[in-house]
Amino acid sequence: MKRGRMPTAGRLIVVSNRLPFTAREREGGLEFTPSVGGLATGLASYRESLQERPQGPRRFLWVGWPGSTVSEERQREVRARSLDEFSAVPVFLSEAEIDKFYQGFCNKTIWPLFHCFQVYTNYDEEHWERYVEVNRTFCRTLAGLLRPGDTLWIHDYHLMLLPGMVREIAPAATIGFFLHIPFPNYELFRLLPSRWRHDILKGLLGADLVGFHTNDYRQDFLKCVLRILGHDSQIGELLVGDRVVRAEAFPMGIDYAKYRDGAGAPEVRAESLDLRRRMDGARIILSIDRLDYTKGIVNRLEGFETFLDHHPDRRGGVVLVMVVVPSRVAVEHYEMMKGQIEALVGRINGRFGRPGWTPVVYMYRSLPFAPLAALYAASDIALVTPLRDGMNLVAKEYIACRTDRTGVLILSEMAGAAQELLEAVTINPNSRHEIAEAIDGALRMPEPEQVRRNTAMQGRIERYDVVRWVADFMEELSGVKGKSRMYLARRLTGPVRATVAEAWRAGRRRLLLLDYDGTLVPFAADPGAAVPAPPLLALIGDLCGQPGTDVVIVSGRDKAFLEHWFADTVTGLVAEHGAWIREKGRTWRKTAKRTGAWKSKLKPMFERYAERVPGAFVEEKDFALVWHYRAAERGPAKLAAQELKDQLLALTANIDVHVLQGNKTVEARVAGVNKGTAGLHFLARKSYDFVLSIGDDATDEDLFAVLPETAWSIRVGMGATLARYNIAGVEEVLRLLAELATPKNAP
Repeated sequence: MKRGRMPTAGRLIVVSNRLPFTAREREGGLEFTPSVGGLATGLASYRESLQERPQGPRRFLWVGWPGSTVSEERQREVRARSLDEFSAVPVFLSEAEIDKFYQGFCNKTIWPLFHCFQVYTNYDEEHWERYVEVNRTFCRTLAGLLRPGDTLWIHDYHLMLLPGMVREIAPAATIGFFLHIPFPNYELFRLLPSRWRHDILKGLLGADLVGFHTNDYRQDFLKCVLRILGHDSQIGELLVGDRVVRAEAFPMGIDYAKYRDGAGAPEVRAESLDLRRRMDGARIILSIDRLDYTKGIVNRLEGFETFLDHHPDRRGGVVLVMVVVPSRVAVEHYEMMKGQIEALVGRINGRFGRPGWTPVVYMYRSLPFAPLAALYAASDIALVTPLRDGMNLVAKEYIACRTDRTGVLILSEMAGAAQELLEAVTINPNSRHEIAEAIDGALRMPEPEQVRRNTAMQGRIERYDVVRWVADFMEELSGVKGKSRMYLARRLTGPVRATVAEAWRAGRRRLLLLDYDGTLVPFAADPGAAVPAPPLLALIGDLCGQPGTDVVIVSGRDKAFLEHWFADTVTGLVAEHGAWIREKGRTWRKTAKRTGAWKSKLKPMFERYAERVPGAFVEEKDFALVWHYRAAERGPAKLAAQELKDQLLALTANIDVHVLQGNKTVEARVAGVNKGTAGLHFLARKSYDFVLSIGDDATDEDLFAVLPETAWSIRVGMGATLARYNIAGVEEVLRLLAELATPKNAP
């Protein structure tokens, strides 16, 4: 994708739990310390790019907690300095709020659950209430800041309720949200109490665009929204009220040039050479991570120990440099893990070490940029093996620092980065044997193969750097906001509905062309269960009873179903998308050619896919075969549907058969037959002065395309359409039809 086109008006307001600095009270004054790593470092490069835009710089504002409690008498000074020095607005939190919100709900509930460590997950009602309150505190701060034209970008799991809260006070606001950790699958997410999981999803759907690192996380989110809130999606888009909400994957990048150029700086090169000299010729394996149970540090050490056990010839020739960055020192699990790591390091060094060689060089501290870049540049192997990780930028930083394109990245398949860095040596971090064999293979990998792999990965990381990541998100946010405005402009609102009703009553010869499933009745897992209720039949009867009115049901259903329910009321019936036509009082007439042998050849393939996907089934019609998957698990079913469609397209390329994907269906039918040709049949019977067509999917577009310019056409739901208007769903369709069926002077 190309770099995004940023809106020229308004400010970009970034909201995160932490500001890109820490403000602390010291004796005699305040101390401001800039943060390094993570979002702060990532957005610094983008902020610089904003100042260089040809259309002029864009104002940037950052809202978040300043990293410590600040006394009331100092808060005014912190606000002033934050705005002046960092373009930031602080949100002040008390010690109790920090304890129960951050240390409590964020770190003891969301963090372990979203990383698949449900055994560590705590479900404390007081922590949840504090999480809600802190999100409200952020919302109150934003309420005093937001102006028309601003773009709000909210970050991470600490503030998942905030988009919905802001939407309530600013319905027209442009809001993006990005989750920097994995989103769990439905089975894990449903472990949250019902109210919590509902509120979190509703909060996230307050955004116009919800971003994730990978498509897997995006799909898990959409599945949870469907199963818990009942909102279905089309190509990652949902209709929430009058808004289009899009879920999309944006793998976060790094400042590639910073790491590449930093590794090539003279002082860094000198430090890198000095490090290699101190290792006395041993090959260096680098491990660097925050202290966290999700990072798999213990597994990594056990894998290295297994490697030394299985490959005694390598002893003395390799060194594992393990950097563990302090994190969440007040959390009990982290203190226990630190002790476990240090005990393992001691055991490995005690078992295998000898004078002049220490197998594991352990450092419990954070590293400034230059020593970090030197470590990356000096290391022959980077061992990046988290048990679960949203992205993992260490892997990308290591590759960026390999200026000679040598070195081997061993990467966990559980890290989001594994979906981008395809040339890395991927392993399952739960297997110490896989880790051990990957280390051995990396040490034996020929240099040309290292260069080949790293060249490909460097090109990818350079093209999709952090500036591109932000720009693409902003472009997508602008696009989905535009789509919402377009949908709203086409929405069948009250005034438009009144105009339709007025035109209806003025007409003397009226034609209604109505789809059935998804238009007159909601979809059902079993199509046989989606029968018309008595009120719908009465409504259709009332419409047909109005003088000069013809009502035609134009459906994909078979003729037996339509005839059973509607033959005695409506003017006409169209079955199988136009393959059969029946006018009132007459017999069915087929418009399609004979099916020939194609159905018998394709049916076994349909049945194989039905067997593969539980809940899917095959429906055979006179002129079509349909594979239904509404009752199947959404993820596997959608993949199978695409695969079936692709195979059918290849098999039917040279025969007179049309393949189309409908709403939870894949259909093969006789070519040359569609709702458009059927609609033309009824349009040609009379000269109508009022025509209205309503439908919900791609098959109805054929009918919309042939309608006269004066016709009224309505698409149920969102999506690209030839119809003049959109309507939200079946309930609104029935309300419109009820209004048309009501005499003008009725009370």
